[in-house]
Amino acid sequence: MLPSARLRSIGWAVVLTVAVALFIGLTFRVNSVKSDVRLAERRIVSLEREKMLLETEFETRSSQQQLANWNAVEFGYRAPRADQFLENERQLASLGTPRAVGAPAPIRVANADVPEETGESFPAMVSPLTGKAFAAEMHEGADRPPTSRETLSGRLTRGAARIVLSARAEAGE
Repeated sequence: MLPSARLRSIGWAVVLTVAVALFIGLTFRVNSVKSDVRLAERRIVSLEREKMLLETEFETRSSQQQLANWNAVEFGYRAPRADQFLENERQLASLGTPRAVGAPAPIRVANADVPEETGESFPAMVSPLTGKAFAAEMHEGADRPPTSRETLSGRLTRGAARIVLSARAEAGE
């Protein structure tokens, strides 16, 4: 019996080895097919993108042709020629016309620079409702002037004087 039990265990080992080998071979085959499917899917996606690009190109070119046909028949636009460009601002100004009667006046903007060395300050800001200076309004009811901690100041522009803004913290508002 001993030889038949040994023969049977060798048989089972061979069957098990064959089954494992077939399983490994089948796994490799499945992975190979999966890889082929992924490559085919990627190829399909790239072909769809290429098809979309070609459709867009075709539509663009047909639109350009349609626009060219409309331009030739209805609009008559042409590309600018070299003699249509202006050399400088004087040539541009020479093309202008005087203002028509009843035309609105042009918008003008004023600008004033405050020299740095003079130390001039801006005029006091006045409330349009009360007519009092803002600084006086802010300290009404306060029994003392604001401390340096309550005062905020900032530069408005280069060389401009400072405007002092006071806090209402202790004024009870």
